Amino acid sequence: MTLSNDPSVVLEREQLALKPPPLYKVLLLNDDFTPMDFVVQVLQKFFSMSLEKATDVMLQVHHEGRGVCGMFPRDIALTKVEQVSGFARQHQHPLQCVMEEA
Repeated sequence: MTLSNDPSVVLEREQLALKPPPLYKVLLLNDDFTPMDFVVQVLQKFFSMSLEKATDVMLQVHHEGRGVCGMFPRDIALTKVEQVSGFARQHQHPLQCVMEEA
């Protein structure tokens, strides 16, 4: 590549079109055995929700069968799913946490 010494030549930087990474919804699924207060605890612990917001999401899970915990890039969503699933197993609850592309 040769650069010109001619002052009338203007070099422009090529702009790369970078797209943000795709986001994934992290969801909790309803079951008939996990206590509601445990679900609220999970939402506060792993998704940094206030008590009020965690209660709203827990009620959405209870009434609609699923509730959105947040939207994250793939790696973070996967980590959240693994953390919540492990925590639920550790406490002997069948709570299911899944992710799906938004």
